[in-house]
Amino acid sequence: MSLAHAASRLQPETLLRWSIAVAIVTIAMKTLAWWLTGSVGLASDAMESLVNLASAAFALVMVKIAQRPADEDHPYGHHKAEYFSSGFEGMMIFIAAAAILWAALLRLRAPQPLEQLGVGMVLSVLSSALNGGLAWLMLQSAREHRSMALDGDARHLMTDVWTSAGVVVGVGLAAATGWLWLDPVVAIGVAANILREGVSLMWRSTEGLMDRALEPDVLAEIDKTLAQFKHRTIRFDHVSSRRSGRRRFVDLHMHMPANVSLGRAAALRASVEQALMSAVPGLRATIQLLPNNVEPHFDDEEDLI
Repeated sequence: MSLAHAASRLQPETLLRWSIAVAIVTIAMKTLAWWLTGSVGLASDAMESLVNLASAAFALVMVKIAQRPADEDHPYGHHKAEYFSSGFEGMMIFIAAAAILWAALLRLRAPQPLEQLGVGMVLSVLSSALNGGLAWLMLQSAREHRSMALDGDARHLMTDVWTSAGVVVGVGLAAATGWLWLDPVVAIGVAANILREGVSLMWRSTEGLMDRALEPDVLAEIDKTLAQFKHRTIRFDHVSSRRSGRRRFVDLHMHMPANVSLGRAAALRASVEQALMSAVPGLRATIQLLPNNVEPHFDDEEDLI
């Protein structure tokens, strides 16, 4: 079994618990690095790790809610709860970016010398390695489980890795050249970078809540499956799809001759639904039977009121 395959088998809840633990460790390491060096760039890196901790904890709660079964008030389940996780993470990123910008601007006005950079840089690199390894595991699992919360947390961790790399380079250049203004400038760059990621997460969260259609490759698999059942007397139309967290939905009409018995038509419909759900993991297919000479009128103005 390959490492990537083994990673994909890990459950989102397990990885999010690991993310909380790693965030606590990296906060301690980066805060110590900032305390030793006095670098506002390293301080901004530590602030982003605080966002990682809050986001991972919130994501874990949302994943647990998303796993709840359908009930009377939520007949389609609770799968969309994961999208709130990405929205919350984006909001936390905005707050962290504002705090980093404020600290950087103050330091830009009054630069200060940097101290004990060697130990501080080592701590920053080690914390980045922890985040990078965990982010890779989370991305593998997110693809397998189609978890928006896990994917969002993983992408934010990867942003943190690149942020830390930029901080290390910037702080090193500030120490080597004596240009102390480089330290707060690096912090401003960190803020801009995580703001970009925050906007991306908020947009993806909004897209998910608006019932975005299934991915093109998934729709192609649905069309391929339906083609196996097409006949001169059987056709499919009005295919519509949507995503809701890990769950996928497709609705369509199946036209058959009016003289086919109800039992036979229902059995064939069940076969098509089962084939679709077997071809696409996590899919729920709903098919409405109609005679060949009957067409729905969803486009009539009175149906849109």
